[in-house]
Amino acid sequence: MPVTRQSATTARDLVDGGRIDRHRHDDAQAVFPGSGVLAVTTDAGSWVLPGGTSAIVVPAGMAHSHRAHGRTRLQTVMLPREVCAGLGLDTGAPRVVPVTPLAREAINAATLEGPPDPRRGALLTELLAVELARPGAGGTPAALLLPRPRDPRLSAVVDALLADPVRGSLADLARRTGGSERTLSRLCREDTGLSFPELRTRIRLLAALVHLADGGTVTAAAHRCGWSKPHSFIDAFRRVLGTTPGRYRAGLHGPAAQSGGATGPAE
Repeated sequence: MPVTRQSATTARDLVDGGRIDRHRHDDAQAVFPGSGVLAVTTDAGSWVLPGGTSAIVVPAGMAHSHRAHGRTRLQTVMLPREVCAGLGLDTGAPRVVPVTPLAREAINAATLEGPPDPRRGALLTELLAVELARPGAGGTPAALLLPRPRDPRLSAVVDALLADPVRGSLADLARRTGGSERTLSRLCREDTGLSFPELRTRIRLLAALVHLADGGTVTAAAHRCGWSKPHSFIDAFRRVLGTTPGRYRAGLHGPAAQSGGATGPAE
């Protein structure tokens, strides 16, 4: 697929499944989903960002694409080389960073407030870069890395899990993709660095992030995305994303949402 060059500090709303094809920028870019769930894909894999929590800094010149999971607001801010110099933001590899309240306000001001004044835009960009680079600011970034399989058999397994994360036993997927359980397990470890259960958990968590972003309860997300016990889902969510689904949901929908709904657990 051709790779285009783009340059944009902008905000746009994407529908579920909405895509932006592979492209690259002459400068680094901060990519922030203000709402929804966004996958940012490079040759190394896909970083799945829950809305409102984290951004990813894509290095200058790196080809990447975007896909929305659920209704998503995509906000992007260009970070010129002179701004990144000395801050360690453009390291040549994608970097996920937490978005503090101040960084969020800078992103909103840069992308949502009409035609930019050049001087004001430059100051906002510098403020954002300093805030994103601040050590320990905002705590642990929440992001989910889905490695990109090279083997077509494993790619077919990932596609099947993305389409239906619940019906995902290794035996069933081996039958559906024409491989053996042993071969798929080996390919998974060699191609992604993850065991099959770890890969399946990450894909199920992606489905859960979308469900929570759409207003679903913690209990409903657990059952819909493959966990029979909500507390097992909460443990997996915390282990991979560094927070609980209840806290993530509360950050999206307000403090009252942390209870998970009338029948949901409080975590």
